[in-house]
Amino acid sequence: MRYDLIIVGGGAGAFAAAIKANELKAKTLMVNQGLPLGGTCVNVGCVPSKTLLWAGEVMHLAKNHNIPGIDIEVKNFDFATVVAHELDLVAKLRDEKYEKVLNGLENVTHIEGKASFVTPNEIEVNGQTYQAEKFIIAAGSTATIPPIEGIKEVGYLTHIEALKIKNQPKELIVIGAGPVGLEFAQMYARFGTKVTILHRGSSIFRGEEELTTKLAKILTDEGIMIKTGVQVQSTRKEDDKKVVSYLVEGKQEEMAADEILLAVGKTPNTQELNLDKAGVELDEKQAIKVNPQFQTSQSRIYAVGDITNAPLRLEPTAGREGTLATENALKSTQNSIDYNTVPWTIFTDPQLAGVGFTEEEQMKRFGTCMCKTVSFKDIPKAIIINRTEGLIKMAIHPETKQIMGVHILAPNAGELIAEAMVLIKNKNTIDDVIDSLPVFPTLSESIKIAALSFTADINKLSCCV
Repeated sequence: MRYDLIIVGGGAGAFAAAIKANELKAKTLMVNQGLPLGGTCVNVGCVPSKTLLWAGEVMHLAKNHNIPGIDIEVKNFDFATVVAHELDLVAKLRDEKYEKVLNGLENVTHIEGKASFVTPNEIEVNGQTYQAEKFIIAAGSTATIPPIEGIKEVGYLTHIEALKIKNQPKELIVIGAGPVGLEFAQMYARFGTKVTILHRGSSIFRGEEELTTKLAKILTDEGIMIKTGVQVQSTRKEDDKKVVSYLVEGKQEEMAADEILLAVGKTPNTQELNLDKAGVELDEKQAIKVNPQFQTSQSRIYAVGDITNAPLRLEPTAGREGTLATENALKSTQNSIDYNTVPWTIFTDPQLAGVGFTEEEQMKRFGTCMCKTVSFKDIPKAIIINRTEGLIKMAIHPETKQIMGVHILAPNAGELIAEAMVLIKNKNTIDDVIDSLPVFPTLSESIKIAALSFTADINKLSCCV
């Protein structure tokens, strides 16, 4: 059978591509394998993890609100019931946002099965061959399993299993930090699990050191043990525990827990696609190489999302890439994304979010930077809600005053960073922000106060300026 477009995958990038192809009235085939329709985000990523994170945050705030005269007791916590609620929500959103949406795409046919390339214009699925003028590969990624001695025999969790287990571990070792490791560590710790993070790097996350150091302290104060500079060597079973052996500062140490969670990154799902037969090149991490227009080394084949070597691999970027790549493939446009204007967030509490250049990145690129860091102790709304642990750091160009980067550690930083995204995308200056009138009292005022800090002593300003 022959199509105008064949999409390999069923997640955010694939669905965005299918919706755009349907709008363009292209005869389209979507081939999905592995995760159910919706891919990582709705099934085993954003939706379920943020549901459980919110449950942990509610429990934590109930116990740690610090409002005089109010005493709230969490009378009951049933881990299995909370997980069941999360899985029910996943099923509901998968049905509403993916299965029903796909059924409404009259120009798109969907089949389940493993796709493998036969030639640059032909794939095989379930013993049947299909041809197309253009292809979009959006097959996603899976959790990386590091080569740790004994890990397969001992057993482990990835983010997929950690979102579904019915019995809460009393002790959990998280190997790796980054978004997945940090989010799951705090989530389980707030549920009452004793959590230790073993991380290879010197910092829990790339980016602004002031903010990541502060987040690490907050997590430590909540009872999470964090060990950095760790080289995990082996694992073994001992009675009913899983023991991890590792080196830190040249010393051999061991730690035991009920479960081990692997959070060391994602591996692109390229291995079974027979991409060599399609003439599609991969990089050293087995990701598909794409140009700024999402085109692979084979001109008729495009790729989007986690399977590529794009600068950011996020749900929003995958979706937008899918839309733009479809237009490029079917209409010969030259759409691309300025990834420097795309925000990211780690959904710990407080959240860590950023967009644009860090101080280090700006120094490397321009050889100069002006940066200011403001404490949320100077933000009236933060004082009101007793959440003053946060920081906001803004980087500007010394000559033009253009805002080059904003990084925020605060409650709901993922919401706040949306304003910074627009400022950077539109090349606004701090003068533009100072002239703005954010609502008082809100945490969003922090962006204006950060801008004011370049021209004034904010400790000598009233609440409303």
